[in-house]
Amino acid sequence: MQYNRSCDRFDPEAFGKVAVLYGGHSAEREVSLTSGERVHAALTRTGVKCQLIDTREDVVGQLLAYRPDYAFIALHGRGGEDGAMQGLLETMAIPYAGSGVMASALAMDKYRCKLLWQAIGLPTPEFVVVNEGGGLELAESLLPAFVKPSLEGSSVGVTRVDRVPDLAAACEQAGQHGGPVLVEEFIDGLEFTVGILNGQALPVIKIEADGQFYDYQAKYLSDNTRYCIPCGLTASKEQELQALALTAFEAVGCSGWGRVDFMQDYQGRFWLLEVNTIPGMTEHSLVPMAAKDAGLSFDELVIEILHTADVR
Repeated sequence: MQYNRSCDRFDPEAFGKVAVLYGGHSAEREVSLTSGERVHAALTRTGVKCQLIDTREDVVGQLLAYRPDYAFIALHGRGGEDGAMQGLLETMAIPYAGSGVMASALAMDKYRCKLLWQAIGLPTPEFVVVNEGGGLELAESLLPAFVKPSLEGSSVGVTRVDRVPDLAAACEQAGQHGGPVLVEEFIDGLEFTVGILNGQALPVIKIEADGQFYDYQAKYLSDNTRYCIPCGLTASKEQELQALALTAFEAVGCSGWGRVDFMQDYQGRFWLLEVNTIPGMTEHSLVPMAAKDAGLSFDELVIEILHTADVR
């Protein structure tokens, strides 16, 4: 499939000055630094005036000094992907690409996002929240399961648990990242992801990781993870998955660009795992791979994402 571009002609001066926000305080800081540097390089190559701003250091002061016309958020995790930075930019009247405050916060909170999907009948694995108030005994009935912090991304703090004696320790480990712990039913099958750009679903990617699951190592560090495009699904199944991705994305209120992750069980059913409102832009990242297959270079992808700031 080919991506339908939002604009046939590109004028780099139309964006004025762009602040590329990256770094930050989250557990995904190192990934964000790489994403931001690559986005900044792409904008520079295309003639857009831009400046990197590490949000770990006085972000308000830096924004006031630079006075950007637009912001490209290349932050991952808390403080960048959870609505906080979006709220700051709206307060400062700086347009930005991607999802707004509410959708960002909801997508970052895996528990509440899954509650919404469940309420409107979208398929997502069964889950239990474990916190100081309890939930551990109920979670035992879901094993095998994944234990994960509800408010983190990039598989930070995620553990697969198969045995009841290992559950409490896994929950304690996930709880060290703050917030509630989500215990999610394990779906045995194939893993897929669907990038979304400007209202269009990009080609589906099948992910094959060497380990037990697609963890932080497999996502960002390993050269052994396999990304399959074409994904191996029939045309009708790929269209079904893309339609489900768009429905799940829009149900959360997301806009601009993002990525929706799935499992497919061996009966052929798709299960929603999570939605990412600011996916990675590293050399290992999935949205750039899918965009390339749809006819967009990395530089063109960055410009298309920046264009979404005008339609928020």
